[in-house]
Amino acid sequence: MKLGLYGGAFNPIHRCHLLVAETAKTRLDLDAVLFIPTGDPPHKPQSDFIPAAHRLEMVRLAIAPYPYFQVSDIETTRPAKSYTIDTVRELRKIRPADTRFIFIIGIDAFKEIASWREPENLLQLCEFAVVSRPGSLFKSLINLSILGIKDIAPLERLDAGQVEVQEVRITNGQSLWGLPIPPCNVSAQDIRTRLKHRQTLENILPAGVESYILHHHILGGESSQ
Repeated sequence: MKLGLYGGAFNPIHRCHLLVAETAKTRLDLDAVLFIPTGDPPHKPQSDFIPAAHRLEMVRLAIAPYPYFQVSDIETTRPAKSYTIDTVRELRKIRPADTRFIFIIGIDAFKEIASWREPENLLQLCEFAVVSRPGSLFKSLINLSILGIKDIAPLERLDAGQVEVQEVRITNGQSLWGLPIPPCNVSAQDIRTRLKHRQTLENILPAGVESYILHHHILGGESSQ
């Protein structure tokens, strides 16, 4: 089984998150994508964070129409700070031994992987699908010494728009996947700002998520009832 791991704050989940997951599922031929909302992220401040229980429920609502999307509370129920290496190790214990894990992540976040806990071990435990972001080039990944990429040509093909997905081998023999997607101009920060200023959320959130936010008055969102 090929399982995509899609971790993040999902603060809140929005249509661009679904676009990334759908693109990864299709282009990497994944059997399923597991959304993993974070509980207590070590690299982000807690101000402006929607409580984990709400974020988890909003992910459930957003992915309900997609039979190949799943959600895990493995990090939201963890009492200590959540690190990706711990999550992947736990998932390896509970998933079938032949499961192939592919972690889906934006290129800007992935470029910080050397600062994560046990990055070398993490790169051994799972593959990574690196998603494009406006202003960031795939060829910049060759500067990450932890990856040991020797051939820049596959990365340049991604930047030039010549391929929809590209496999790159890193120094430990694992696969790194470059995954360009169309620009998506929605951000969770913008949504939170809109909520605080009671601005429209039309065409930004899945319908179930918008209703949930308004019903629970999250970040100032007011119910229309």
